[in-house]
Amino acid sequence: MTDVEQLPEDWQRALCIVAHPDDLEFGAAAAVARWTGQGKEVAYCMVTSGEAGIDGMHPDECRSVREAEQVESARLVGVSTVEFLGLPDGILEYGVPLRRTLAEVIRRHRPDVVVTGNFRDTWGGQSLNQADHIAVGRGVLDAARDSGNRWIFPEQLDGALEPWGGVRAVWAFGSPEARHAVDTTGTFDAGVASLEAHRAYIDGLGWEHFDPREFLEGMARQTGQGLGVAFAAPFEVYPLGWGD
Repeated sequence: MTDVEQLPEDWQRALCIVAHPDDLEFGAAAAVARWTGQGKEVAYCMVTSGEAGIDGMHPDECRSVREAEQVESARLVGVSTVEFLGLPDGILEYGVPLRRTLAEVIRRHRPDVVVTGNFRDTWGGQSLNQADHIAVGRGVLDAARDSGNRWIFPEQLDGALEPWGGVRAVWAFGSPEARHAVDTTGTFDAGVASLEAHRAYIDGLGWEHFDPREFLEGMARQTGQGLGVAFAAPFEVYPLGWGD
């Protein structure tokens, strides 16, 4: 990987919004462990519960299993707040309803930074991205701006909620266009453990010989070279506010 810049760490609250349980663990969990270790507040929001993710398990059972795995996975990297929005897995649609839902979440959590997954069409090369990832990432980017405008989704502001224009940037992990990174050398093992916590999902995919450490090392070593460290997590930065 070409040289990348270190992401700023002069912030206190991050909200991670992704489509499914396990999404964060395939590239960002070690970064989260670094941030929580610094005393930052990090919350997770899963748009779905990943209930359509295991072919051999009925969605009702799968939902419970994957939510439990995600809560444990988050705990391993210092995150205690995990929210599940319950939207239908596999058929998410980008549009105003999704933007409305995500704007409400951002207004409640009032983060400085919003983290999501890669929402470009591919992971680089010929590897196509998944439709839910694309819909959620695009929705997150718009909702981060929508949340600061009191005239967008004003019905949300009838009670205790207020507009929140404090999101400095959206950071998309795993993007093939990443130009920034987080040094995860000291927290890489926590990231591996966080992915290993999704054992039912990994087994359900039939990945008999899948090695979480080996998988994560590939991207982390390559990105680390660009940052001049052993391991790093890549992010594409979409600036929205001051200081970026």
